[in-house]
Amino acid sequence: MQQTIYLAGGCFWGIQGYFDLLKGVVSSQVGYANSKIPSPNYTLVCTGQTGATEALELIFEESILSLDEILKRFFSIIDPFALNYQGNDFGTQYRSGIFTQDLTMLKEIQSFVDTLQKTLTQQIQTEIGMLENFYLAESYHQKYLAKNPQGYCHIDLSKALEEI
Repeated sequence: MQQTIYLAGGCFWGIQGYFDLLKGVVSSQVGYANSKIPSPNYTLVCTGQTGATEALELIFEESILSLDEILKRFFSIIDPFALNYQGNDFGTQYRSGIFTQDLTMLKEIQSFVDTLQKTLTQQIQTEIGMLENFYLAESYHQKYLAKNPQGYCHIDLSKALEEI
C-alpha cells in the first residue's frame, strides 16, 4: 500500500536527494509545508513571513519501505535538537518536522518520537503534526541534486546506501 509523509529537515534538496536513493520510494517532490500564506514562493518563504518550512512530499510503498525505517533514516540524517536550522542553513524555513494527513500515521510517528526521546538527554525540536497545506516549490528546486551533483547539501547522501 502506498503512503505519503512530509519530511522537513533543513534544505529540501538534501532530504529529497537522500530519500530518492531508497528502494520503496514511489515519488518525491519538494515544496513548502504549513504556510500561512497561499502559494508562497522561495523568496517569500526565505523572509520567514509565511511560516512555511521547506519539506519533501514522499510517497512510498509501505511493503518495501516501512514508516519505521523512514523515521529511523530521517533522524539519522538531521539534527533533531536544532531549532530553526540544519547544517549551514538558518531560518524558520529550515526547521525540522514530520507531517501527515493521516491520524493513524500521526499516532505512529508520535509514538516513535516519544520512544526515541526517552533514550536522549537533549529535547527533540522536530515538529510533529498534521499537514495543513503543501505548495510545490519552483521547478528548479525539484530533484536539484540530481541535476546539480556538486550542489550544496548538508546531508551525506552516501548514508542512503547504509543499512539502518
